[in-house]
Amino acid sequence: MRLTIHPADFGDPALEFFLEAHLADMAPHSPVESQHALDLAALRQPTVRLWVARSEQRIAGSCALAVLAPGHEELKSMRTDPGFRGQGVATRLLRHAMASAKARQVARISLETGAMEFFSPARALYAKHGFEPCQPFGSYLEDPNSVYMTRAVELP
Repeated sequence: MRLTIHPADFGDPALEFFLEAHLADMAPHSPVESQHALDLAALRQPTVRLWVARSEQRIAGSCALAVLAPGHEELKSMRTDPGFRGQGVATRLLRHAMASAKARQVARISLETGAMEFFSPARALYAKHGFEPCQPFGSYLEDPNSVYMTRAVELP
């Protein structure tokens, strides 16, 4: 599969639909107080970088990094369209985000994901790429519905 990854085009109506589907996918699996996905307005903030993976003209996946503090960013908005799951889209997006972080001298990437079975493929992907469990970071609090993970970014 030919896949291209580019910064998000916030003027693309398909992006809004894709991100709304992301929120809708997670809603049945997490109580409202444990839903931490960013909406379109939050992803447009200057402290957030959002990338979109496309196959042909279709959005296959998305991934973002949001600044938490100098040298520490949070992985957000990781989603693969159900029609593209199992084809390496998330892996390519995650590697792209990590390469961007490294190039910008970011020392650490952390993330929050769900503790429920629905999120187990995401947790496995993150563990495969060196993310380890950690305590809540940033403004997060202990939550039995959340898993927190982090990893250092190998700098040159």
